[in-house]
Amino acid sequence: MTPIPQSIENTNAPRGRLSIRTVAMPADTNPQGVIFGGWLLAQMDLAGGTHAFHRAKGLVVTVAVEAMTFHEAVFVGDEVSCYTEVIKVGKSSITVRVEAWVRRRWGEAEQIKVTSASFTFVAINEDRSKRLVPPEE
Repeated sequence: MTPIPQSIENTNAPRGRLSIRTVAMPADTNPQGVIFGGWLLAQMDLAGGTHAFHRAKGLVVTVAVEAMTFHEAVFVGDEVSCYTEVIKVGKSSITVRVEAWVRRRWGEAEQIKVTSASFTFVAINEDRSKRLVPPEE
C-alpha cells in the first residue's frame, strides 16, 4: 500500500464520504473523564465496515487496523463523524481509510480531525469462508 503523503494527510476538511455520525456520551469515558479510545476505534470500525460491506456487496470482517495516532481528545457531547474512502481492493480484501472528526459545540460548522487509520476487511460468505470481492459496477 502506498503511504498517504503528509501534505494530503493534514487537510482541514474530511476526505471521503460520511459513514457514521454519533454523539459521545458519559458512558463512553475513560477514568480520566475523556472519551475512551476504544470507543472511538469501535465507531471507526463500524464506519469502515459499513463502507466495505457496500463495496463487497455482502458480509465483511475486520482483519487489520493500521496504526492510529490521536491528535485531539474527544469529550462528552462532541459530535463525532467518521468519513471513509476505499483505498485498495484486493481479491478478497478491501482497505478503507477512516477519518474521525468532531464538532465541539452544537451548530458550529468547524470540525476538528481527531484521528485516522486504515482498516482492512475480508469479504466472507455466510459460512465465514473467504469470497472474492465483486468488480465495481
